[in-house]
Amino acid sequence: MIRNSKIDNGKAFDFGRTSHDYAKYRDIYPQIFYDKILEKGLCVKGQTVLDLGTGTGVLPRNLCRYGAKFIGIVISENQIKQAVELTQKSNLSIGYLCPSAERASFESQSFDVVTACQCFSYFDHDKLAPKLHDWLKPDGKFVALYMAWLPYEDVIAGKSEELILKYNPLWTGCGGKRRLIDIPDIYLKYFDIRSQEVFDASVVFTKDGWRGRIKTCRGIEASLSKSQIASFDREHKVLLDDIASENFEILHYCAICVMSKN
Repeated sequence: MIRNSKIDNGKAFDFGRTSHDYAKYRDIYPQIFYDKILEKGLCVKGQTVLDLGTGTGVLPRNLCRYGAKFIGIVISENQIKQAVELTQKSNLSIGYLCPSAERASFESQSFDVVTACQCFSYFDHDKLAPKLHDWLKPDGKFVALYMAWLPYEDVIAGKSEELILKYNPLWTGCGGKRRLIDIPDIYLKYFDIRSQEVFDASVVFTKDGWRGRIKTCRGIEASLSKSQIASFDREHKVLLDDIASENFEILHYCAICVMSKN
């Protein structure tokens, strides 16, 4: 369970509650997302990578075929269980651990790269930044990544977002616009920002897949009651039946920040 006064106006949320649906519906990053990482010489053969907030292991499971050795950590045991099952089903070799990033313990200079995908804003940065500096090898890289739909440019995303706010008006994940990842000042004490990039990506969904993606967002399945979730999902289905074809694209933006250990 996470509670942060800067997120959802302090309303608690727990992605462990979404784990089954998360495993089914959240492996959605397009190939361009992974290509951008690889083009920067990150998560490639010969490197050891730590993935913070790994969830169901989406990033490691999609990148390990390029040769890097991955370890994923996340605070939720339910998420780790799904990550392990999906990894075994794909005959992959990825290690998973279940501490929070701030409480994790690794030997100094253990990793070439540390990634934080879709989770960077959830951390206690004052605690995490010096740990990352210690865990990374000389010239090691810390990479923050994010992808979000664009509700003001995509009709389906916008209408779905309006429905989320109807059920959870405290949700602050709304109103996404293209922007660089905000890096708290504490990181500048330990890292140099090497690159910041924002780019668009269209992601293909079926109606069922989009319903699942939206249901697993922080504002719905991670924070509402079962009855509220069920009611939301029924109303979302009616909405999509009215405005969407069976297959459609949702416009997203992606952001990547690469920091080098100083």
